Amino acid sequence: MQAARASEGGVTKMIESQTAQVPSGTYLSLAVGAMAVSAGLMLFGKKGLANFVGQWAPTILIMGLYNKLVKVQGSE
Repeated sequence: MQAARASEGGVTKMIESQTAQVPSGTYLSLAVGAMAVSAGLMLFGKKGLANFVGQWAPTILIMGLYNKLVKVQGSE
């Protein structure tokens, strides 16, 4: 069980060091962009694709929130 925790910690730290380089505003911009693309697709009658793209926004915002928390509080 200890080996799994050590491996997970190393992978987590590597991912966090990479994502920490992305400015927090980027996630908000991407989420707003996804909403705009979704609205455009809906206007063009592509309802299924619009719903698919529209579901990206909350996921992107959660990734941005996690990124912000890691920057402020650290991973451990």
